[in-house]
Amino acid sequence: QVQLVESGGGLVQAGGSLRLSCAASGSIFSINVMGWYRQAPGKQRELVATITSGGSTNYADSVKGRFTISRDNAKNTVYLQMNSLKPEDTAAYYCNANVKIILSTSWGNDYWGQGTQVTVSS
Repeated sequence: QVQLVESGGGLVQAGGSLRLSCAASGSIFSINVMGWYRQAPGKQRELVATITSGGSTNYADSVKGRFTISRDNAKNTVYLQMNSLKPEDTAAYYCNANVKIILSTSWGNDYWGQGTQVTVSS
């Protein structure tokens, strides 16, 4: 009943910028933490950034100062502004959201987007 749809990936040159978007839809009562993860071929999926419903953020050391996570609670959307991109940022980026379902008494469940590819050329 909850879907996360990502967009904004693409091919850019090193030093360029991209903005990823992830919109959650469905029987959503509220969304706690939202975040972005990435996975490069042959590597483990890793945390990129998270943001709480109150706006508190957390970033991987590798992206601090370059990436900015934000959210629009009214739109159930999370964004990832990526600046000063490096070839090592190349990966599939996945949106994650912890969602409380309408009329559910349980704590939130994690949902994942389908992924959007970011490729940074040197």
